[in-house]
Amino acid sequence: MAGMGPAPKPNARRRNATVAMVELPAAGREGEPPAWPLLGDIVLQTQRDTAQRTADDLELELADPDLTGRRRTAVQRKADAAREATAILTAQLAAQERVEAELWALLWALPQAVEWERAGWLREVAQYVRWKARAEQGDLDAAKEARQLGDRLGLTPLAMLRLRWRVAADEDERAVRPRRRPAVGGRRPDDPRAALHVVE
Repeated sequence: MAGMGPAPKPNARRRNATVAMVELPAAGREGEPPAWPLLGDIVLQTQRDTAQRTADDLELELADPDLTGRRRTAVQRKADAAREATAILTAQLAAQERVEAELWALLWALPQAVEWERAGWLREVAQYVRWKARAEQGDLDAAKEARQLGDRLGLTPLAMLRLRWRVAADEDERAVRPRRRPAVGGRRPDDPRAALHVVE
Protein backbone atom coordinates (compact mmCIF):
# COMPACT_ATOMS: atom_id res chain seq x y z
CA MET A 1 0.00 0.00 0.00
CA ALA A 2 1.13 3.55 -0.61
CA GLY A 3 2.91 5.31 2.23
CA MET A 4 1.55 8.27 4.07
CA GLY A 5 2.80 11.75 3.28
CA PRO A 6 1.59 14.97 1.79
CA ALA A 7 -1.11 14.50 -0.80
CA PRO A 8 0.01 15.33 -4.34
CA LYS A 9 -1.87 18.03 -6.20
CA PRO A 10 -3.99 16.27 -8.84
CA ASN A 11 -2.83 18.30 -11.83
CA ALA A 12 0.47 19.61 -10.50
CA ARG A 13 3.46 19.90 -12.82
CA ARG A 14 6.92 19.24 -11.49
CA ARG A 15 10.23 19.85 -13.18
CA ASN A 16 11.60 16.41 -12.44
CA ALA A 17 8.47 14.21 -12.23
CA THR A 18 4.85 13.93 -13.13
CA VAL A 19 2.12 12.71 -10.81
CA ALA A 20 0.31 9.94 -12.62
CA MET A 21 -3.26 9.57 -11.38
CA VAL A 22 -5.09 6.27 -11.72
CA GLU A 23 -8.56 6.78 -13.18
CA LEU A 24 -11.25 4.75 -11.41
CA PRO A 25 -14.52 4.01 -13.22
CA ALA A 26 -17.34 6.29 -12.04
CA ALA A 27 -19.79 3.37 -12.25
CA GLY A 28 -17.69 1.39 -9.75
CA ARG A 29 -16.65 -2.24 -9.87
CA GLU A 30 -19.00 -4.56 -11.71
CA GLY A 31 -19.93 -8.09 -10.71
CA GLU A 32 -20.48 -9.95 -7.47
CA PRO A 33 -18.26 -9.27 -4.45
CA PRO A 34 -15.50 -11.81 -3.78
CA ALA A 35 -16.06 -14.58 -1.25
CA TRP A 36 -15.62 -13.46 2.37
CA PRO A 37 -12.04 -14.45 3.29
CA LEU A 38 -12.03 -14.23 7.11
CA LEU A 39 -13.09 -16.68 9.82
CA GLY A 40 -15.98 -15.83 12.10
CA ASP A 41 -15.26 -13.62 15.12
CA ILE A 42 -13.63 -16.27 17.32
CA VAL A 43 -13.34 -14.00 20.37
CA LEU A 44 -17.06 -13.17 20.46
CA GLN A 45 -18.02 -16.78 19.70
CA THR A 46 -15.83 -18.06 22.56
CA GLN A 47 -17.21 -15.48 24.99
CA ARG A 48 -20.78 -16.46 24.03
CA ASP A 49 -20.07 -20.20 24.38
CA THR A 50 -18.38 -19.69 27.76
CA ALA A 51 -21.32 -17.66 29.05
CA GLN A 52 -23.72 -20.35 27.81
CA ARG A 53 -21.77 -23.12 29.58
CA THR A 54 -21.70 -21.08 32.80
CA ALA A 55 -25.47 -20.54 32.59
CA ASP A 56 -26.05 -24.28 32.00
CA ASP A 57 -23.85 -25.28 34.97
CA LEU A 58 -25.63 -22.83 37.26
CA GLU A 59 -29.04 -24.11 36.11
CA LEU A 60 -27.96 -27.63 37.12
CA GLU A 61 -26.86 -26.29 40.50
CA LEU A 62 -30.24 -24.59 40.96
CA ALA A 63 -31.97 -27.93 40.33
CA ASP A 64 -30.45 -29.26 43.59
CA PRO A 65 -33.26 -29.30 46.23
CA ASP A 66 -30.70 -28.90 49.02
CA LEU A 67 -29.65 -25.48 47.67
CA THR A 68 -31.49 -22.94 49.82
CA GLY A 69 -31.28 -19.51 51.39
CA ARG A 70 -28.54 -17.04 50.54
CA ARG A 71 -26.56 -19.59 48.60
CA ARG A 72 -29.52 -20.22 46.26
CA THR A 73 -30.06 -16.46 45.80
CA ALA A 74 -26.38 -15.99 44.90
CA VAL A 75 -26.42 -18.84 42.38
CA GLN A 76 -29.67 -17.54 40.87
CA ARG A 77 -28.12 -14.08 40.44
CA LYS A 78 -25.06 -15.57 38.68
CA ALA A 79 -27.27 -17.72 36.43
CA ASP A 80 -29.32 -14.66 35.42
CA ALA A 81 -26.12 -12.71 34.64
CA ALA A 82 -24.74 -15.59 32.54
CA ARG A 83 -27.99 -15.89 30.58
CA GLU A 84 -28.01 -12.12 29.96
CA ALA A 85 -24.37 -12.23 28.78
CA THR A 86 -25.21 -15.10 26.42
CA ALA A 87 -28.16 -13.18 24.94
CA ILE A 88 -26.09 -10.00 24.46
CA LEU A 89 -23.19 -11.83 22.81
CA THR A 90 -25.56 -13.79 20.56
CA ALA A 91 -27.21 -10.53 19.44
CA GLN A 92 -23.80 -8.90 18.89
CA LEU A 93 -22.64 -11.78 16.71
CA ALA A 94 -25.82 -11.73 14.63
CA ALA A 95 -25.63 -7.95 14.16
CA GLN A 96 -21.94 -8.09 13.29
CA GLU A 97 -22.48 -10.81 10.67
CA ARG A 98 -25.35 -8.83 9.10
CA VAL A 99 -23.37 -5.57 8.99
CA GLU A 100 -20.29 -7.35 7.61
CA ALA A 101 -22.30 -8.90 4.77
CA GLU A 102 -23.98 -5.58 3.88
CA LEU A 103 -20.78 -3.53 4.05
CA TRP A 104 -18.76 -6.13 2.12
CA ALA A 105 -21.23 -6.00 -0.78
CA LEU A 106 -21.39 -2.20 -0.68
CA LEU A 107 -17.60 -1.71 -0.69
CA TRP A 108 -16.99 -4.07 -3.62
CA ALA A 109 -19.30 -1.92 -5.78
CA LEU A 110 -17.20 1.24 -5.24
CA PRO A 111 -14.77 2.63 -7.83
CA GLN A 112 -11.86 1.94 -5.44
CA ALA A 113 -12.71 -1.78 -5.51
CA VAL A 114 -11.27 -2.02 -9.03
CA GLU A 115 -7.82 -1.23 -7.61
CA TRP A 116 -8.31 -3.42 -4.53
CA GLU A 117 -9.08 -6.36 -6.79
CA ARG A 118 -6.11 -5.64 -9.04
CA ALA A 119 -3.78 -5.44 -6.01
CA GLY A 120 -5.34 -8.47 -4.26
CA TRP A 121 -6.40 -6.55 -1.14
CA LEU A 122 -9.26 -8.90 -0.20
CA ARG A 123 -8.12 -9.52 3.37
CA GLU A 124 -7.31 -5.85 3.96
CA VAL A 125 -10.83 -4.86 2.89
CA ALA A 126 -12.30 -7.67 5.01
CA GLN A 127 -10.33 -6.49 8.06
CA TYR A 128 -11.68 -2.98 7.52
CA VAL A 129 -15.21 -4.43 7.36
CA ARG A 130 -14.65 -6.40 10.60
CA TRP A 131 -13.38 -3.33 12.48
CA LYS A 132 -16.13 -1.11 11.05
CA ALA A 133 -18.85 -3.56 12.11
CA ARG A 134 -17.46 -3.59 15.66
CA ALA A 135 -17.19 0.20 15.63
CA GLU A 136 -20.89 0.48 14.73
CA GLN A 137 -21.67 -1.45 17.92
CA GLY A 138 -19.86 1.18 20.01
CA ASP A 139 -16.28 -0.17 20.18
CA LEU A 140 -14.07 2.96 20.15
CA ASP A 141 -10.82 1.03 19.62
CA ALA A 142 -12.40 -0.67 16.60
CA ALA A 143 -13.45 2.77 15.28
CA LYS A 144 -9.80 3.93 15.39
CA GLU A 145 -8.61 0.81 13.55
CA ALA A 146 -11.36 1.20 10.94
CA ARG A 147 -10.43 4.83 10.35
CA GLN A 148 -6.76 3.95 9.79
CA LEU A 149 -7.57 1.07 7.43
CA GLY A 150 -10.12 3.24 5.60
CA ASP A 151 -7.35 5.76 4.89
CA ARG A 152 -5.07 3.05 3.53
CA LEU A 153 -7.86 1.75 1.30
CA GLY A 154 -8.63 5.15 -0.21
CA LEU A 155 -12.07 5.57 1.35
CA THR A 156 -11.72 9.34 1.87
CA PRO A 157 -10.92 12.06 -0.69
CA LEU A 158 -7.54 12.81 0.95
CA ALA A 159 -6.65 9.11 1.05
CA MET A 160 -7.52 8.82 -2.65
CA LEU A 161 -5.15 11.69 -3.42
CA ARG A 162 -2.36 9.99 -1.48
CA LEU A 163 -2.92 6.82 -3.47
CA ARG A 164 -3.08 8.92 -6.66
CA TRP A 165 -6.57 7.70 -7.48
CA ARG A 166 -9.40 9.74 -8.92
CA VAL A 167 -12.86 8.84 -10.13
CA ALA A 168 -13.26 9.43 -13.85
CA ALA A 169 -15.91 11.98 -14.81
CA ASP A 170 -19.11 10.27 -15.85
CA GLU A 171 -20.27 11.16 -19.39
CA ASP A 172 -23.91 11.35 -18.23
CA GLU A 173 -22.89 13.71 -15.42
CA ARG A 174 -21.12 16.00 -17.88
CA ALA A 175 -24.20 16.12 -20.11
CA VAL A 176 -26.54 17.27 -17.34
CA ARG A 177 -24.12 19.64 -15.60
CA PRO A 178 -25.52 23.18 -15.95
CA ARG A 179 -23.46 25.61 -17.98
CA ARG A 180 -22.59 29.04 -16.63
CA ARG A 181 -24.38 31.95 -18.21
CA PRO A 182 -22.14 34.46 -19.93
CA ALA A 183 -21.25 37.52 -17.89
CA VAL A 184 -22.94 40.84 -18.78
CA GLY A 185 -21.07 43.99 -17.85
CA GLY A 186 -18.54 41.98 -15.89
CA ARG A 187 -21.27 40.19 -13.87
CA ARG A 188 -23.41 37.14 -14.54
CA PRO A 189 -27.15 37.88 -15.08
CA ASP A 190 -28.10 35.85 -11.99
CA ASP A 191 -25.67 37.82 -9.77
CA PRO A 192 -27.79 39.82 -7.25
CA ARG A 193 -25.20 42.59 -7.31
CA ALA A 194 -26.23 43.34 -10.90
CA ALA A 195 -29.29 45.19 -9.53
CA LEU A 196 -27.10 47.60 -7.51
CA HIS A 197 -26.22 51.01 -8.85
CA VAL A 198 -24.30 54.01 -7.59
CA VAL A 199 -26.35 56.85 -6.10
CA GLU A 200 -24.87 60.33 -6.53
